Amino acid sequence: MGAGSVKWVLSVALCALFRSAGCNSVEQKIYVDLNNTIPCVRLLNGTHQMGCQSSISGNTGVLHVLETEADLDWVLKSGPHPPYMVLMDASYFNRYTVMMQLKNSTRVTGVAVVIPSTGPPQGFSPHNKCPNQHTGVYSDSYGPGLADCNVTVWNPLGNGLSFEDFKFPIFSLKDDNQTEAIRKCISDHNVGNNGSAPAYPLCAMQMFSHMHAVTSTATCMRRNYIQEHYSLNPESVCDPLGDFNVWAPLLPLNVTSKGHKANESVVIAATRLDGRSFFWDVATAAEGTVTGFVTLLAAAHALRSVTEQAPPSRNILFTFFQGETFDYIGSSRMVYDMEKKKFVIDLDNVHSVLEIGQVGLREGTNLWMHTDPVSRTNASVDEQVRNLVANLKDSVTGLGINLAEPTVSQPLPPSSFQRFLRARPFPGVVLADHQSSFVNKYYESIYDNAAYLNVTYPSDLSPEEQLEYITDTAKQPFSFSGFQVTQMLYGFLIRTNNSWFRSMISAEDVGTPQYYVGVSVSMTRPSPMTRLVQYLLANLTGTVTALNQTTCQDPSSQRNESKELYSYLWVRGPQSANSTNRDPYCVRSTVRSTLAISPAFELREYESKVYSTWTESRWKSSIKARIFLVASKELEMLTLGVGIAVLLVSLLVTYFISSKAELLFSSTREPSGTTY
Repeated sequence: MGAGSVKWVLSVALCALFRSAGCNSVEQKIYVDLNNTIPCVRLLNGTHQMGCQSSISGNTGVLHVLETEADLDWVLKSGPHPPYMVLMDASYFNRYTVMMQLKNSTRVTGVAVVIPSTGPPQGFSPHNKCPNQHTGVYSDSYGPGLADCNVTVWNPLGNGLSFEDFKFPIFSLKDDNQTEAIRKCISDHNVGNNGSAPAYPLCAMQMFSHMHAVTSTATCMRRNYIQEHYSLNPESVCDPLGDFNVWAPLLPLNVTSKGHKANESVVIAATRLDGRSFFWDVATAAEGTVTGFVTLLAAAHALRSVTEQAPPSRNILFTFFQGETFDYIGSSRMVYDMEKKKFVIDLDNVHSVLEIGQVGLREGTNLWMHTDPVSRTNASVDEQVRNLVANLKDSVTGLGINLAEPTVSQPLPPSSFQRFLRARPFPGVVLADHQSSFVNKYYESIYDNAAYLNVTYPSDLSPEEQLEYITDTAKQPFSFSGFQVTQMLYGFLIRTNNSWFRSMISAEDVGTPQYYVGVSVSMTRPSPMTRLVQYLLANLTGTVTALNQTTCQDPSSQRNESKELYSYLWVRGPQSANSTNRDPYCVRSTVRSTLAISPAFELREYESKVYSTWTESRWKSSIKARIFLVASKELEMLTLGVGIAVLLVSLLVTYFISSKAELLFSSTREPSGTTY
């Protein structure tokens, strides 16, 4: 390597060091990164893509606050500095017509929405009016007059915003100091005098949320296949939505043998674990989901002590389905596994289904028992349903809960039970707080939160005192178990990282309350929230054993212990008195988890009309947003021109110096014969 090469390598190294040390600080002076931003991402099904995305280099636009109709006209028509990034309060985001105008405009390059903690009084749901209408039981061949919400529109406030395909990014922001900084940047730079156009520099925003998948699940899964089989560096572009179902029989079942169990009759007590909102990875789902599975957890705990004294004539399978929001992923998978003899029981073992839906009861309201009018035309099924309804009414006597049946003949509301009815006409009941249309004004929206359920606490209480405080919501439908229910509502809606939850899980952190099903990348273990439900169910229905940590993980050598009948979980336990140490223990229960991913992906039927085909797009670069001041086009061109001129001059100077290098840098040598 010559001296010139050494100088070149040294120059590159110095430049790289300079960039890492200096350019980051320059970037930090130019841009203000925004924290606590939550994007809308791209989802796909068998036929469509929906959601949001930016270009691969990010979307940039001048910020403008949408506060009046005049602001909307400025963005769409009269503003002189397009494209625009629109900053809006939730009141405009909640209006479908406004979002559609922005979607169809070429002058809009992104939207930032400031989301408050409480929703609009009139309600808001970005879901559609007839949830899961194409994958339920009602169709042209089964109750055609009941299909497509012809009789009952279950979610009348649904505007379908979550199913729209936006070509620009949409981020949600918290109403905090950063939002105020954005508003100040806009007021300082983007507001003209006396109605005139503002002068440069202008406050702008840049959003990065480029999605890899396009068109549909069929397209992205085909690209995944090509990448996997024909690329040296395969990269998937989408992943199926999925997680794990959690289930526990009241009486143990041998899990080593799959399929039919002789002389076993099982009642499936079911609910769902997931929800969604318009924005990715944010699904508070308080009434839509949490009330249902908290009720089933409390019921499972209550039945455990009762049945120890008087075992029931039929087994009960407590089941928590994942992915139900997205065309019944979990329930369709369990039914499929039962049909294929891959589950611990089969469909012949199922006697009936009792499902707990939305049960966010308010004072003075009824709990409604929904049944399927089509299957009840069969006299045998109708008789069993009547018996089930009568038994339910008897079971709540004295609990302050009023059970009633809808006064008109109507289909079942969106429910996992519909997937069982697609297989055969089982008797069953769906319990919900609505007689017809949903009572929940914020179905599958970010506003379906603790505040909407009135899970609130006095401001002077510490977190531990809040954990012990029995709210009015906990008292309403759960008077038989108010203390435990209030702890679960606090944990699942307010603070997962509380002392009660920590005492009943493993040493791993379970994260924050969030009920979006997520993607099934590895499918080796449940998501943190599913795992939390699994541990809670085990503690509420299981038995504490004397096993140590080693034998808890492998109890096969222990007498009277059986991994075929029971599962064993090592939990942290409560803190010891006057110590930071804990008293861990091993809990034995019947709780298990099985895969909740749509059969469509096992069958490679990516355009299936029978099973869910939902996927989530992948993205490579980080999803983020930042603000900065942008100069005028003229100044940008002038800067570019000056930069090019400097580059050309530097090249000429470099060429001149290089061509005259021997003359300029040669050493003057003395003649060898010189003497002194």
